Amino acid sequence: MSNIKPVKSLLSKNTLIYIITIVVSIVLLVLGNKITTRNLSLLKGMEGVTAEKAQVIKIIKIKSVQYNLGGEDLEEGKEIVFSAEILSGEHKSQQVTAVQTTDPFTGIPLKYVEAGDKVVLYRLDNQDSEYDYVLGEYLRTNLLIVLSIVFFLLLILFGRFKGFNTILSLIFTGIAIFAVFIPAVLQGFNIYFWSIITCVFIIIMSLLIIYGANKKSLAAGIGCIVGILISGILTLIMNKALHLTGLVNEESLYIIRMNSQNPIDLKAIIFAAIIIGAVGAIMDMSMSLASALSELHEKLEYSPFTLLVKSGMAIGRDMMGTMTNTLILAYIGSSLSAVLLLVSYNSSLLELLNKEIIVVEVLQALVGSIGILFTIPLTSVVCGYLYSERVKSESKKDFLEEYSNSNDEYTDGWK
Repeated sequence: MSNIKPVKSLLSKNTLIYIITIVVSIVLLVLGNKITTRNLSLLKGMEGVTAEKAQVIKIIKIKSVQYNLGGEDLEEGKEIVFSAEILSGEHKSQQVTAVQTTDPFTGIPLKYVEAGDKVVLYRLDNQDSEYDYVLGEYLRTNLLIVLSIVFFLLLILFGRFKGFNTILSLIFTGIAIFAVFIPAVLQGFNIYFWSIITCVFIIIMSLLIIYGANKKSLAAGIGCIVGILISGILTLIMNKALHLTGLVNEESLYIIRMNSQNPIDLKAIIFAAIIIGAVGAIMDMSMSLASALSELHEKLEYSPFTLLVKSGMAIGRDMMGTMTNTLILAYIGSSLSAVLLLVSYNSSLLELLNKEIIVVEVLQALVGSIGILFTIPLTSVVCGYLYSERVKSESKKDFLEEYSNSNDEYTDGWK
């Protein structure tokens, strides 16, 4: 009976911390959103253009359109006129006439609409146009929502309550990025500060919700935060040393022109992209290492600091190869189209490797990987310090006597 009360006390304590973490996270996200979206209009689109969901009812007519691109032969496009039922907005359930236009200016046009297709229509306040609605895109969000639900169900099926907590932390992470950090950037706030705050929030919130308030989470959190700070400092140094401008693609020009009076710092965007992109991999590394050392500590009668650190370094060496590959391949995959284009249109390897877009991608991969490498010894040392505090003193003497003759390498360090 004496052991029941401590267990119940521990459960109630963990539950209380879990609830407090969720409540504090919600409060911080709401306050952050209010601060960063003040006087900011998001997702307003172009003036006079409204997007609506619709379903194609039937094709009314298809006609060819000739385009003169300056050559001897005329190029041909098509106009597909169709009727559709509006599925959203103030004109919901109304039947309208819309048009899909294909022209030679578009490299790969959308598939021609057919009856039954669900699409996104743009409503134009344009008196010169014959049609009030124009095809914008195919409606793809419904299938993505279904796939997301399947993913969440699989997380709960395999992870049970921890899977549910993973979903919860993922939702909070998405809100932190899209409802707090992105508006902060658009408002012209200090990107360095907000990116670091966002990363720290994601780390602490995820570890507390998924793993609870324990030494394992503390060790992983310290290792992860320090690893991210090292990555950030290295990024700042390399930003200056490499003379980066931040103009890595066409989108960068649009970002500058969004707010001409208070332009967004493109170098800070690179900084944020690197540390936010690396936080997931670094957190994965630190938690995996902290979890492995925690399990090792629980199984051993006596777990000294030196043994835990050596074991952490050994486990980390096995993990760093695949983790570094994962990070580098993720960056290469995300920019594969740009790499293919640059390889095709550059005259030499020297010119290619000094293009800023390539330099930034390599910088992201290397800085993130260096952050992972620093996380291994940091997490190992923190775990060694935290776990070795709970030494089972009554077992120490017997343990050392048993292994003193067979394992001098370890006992020398323990004594």
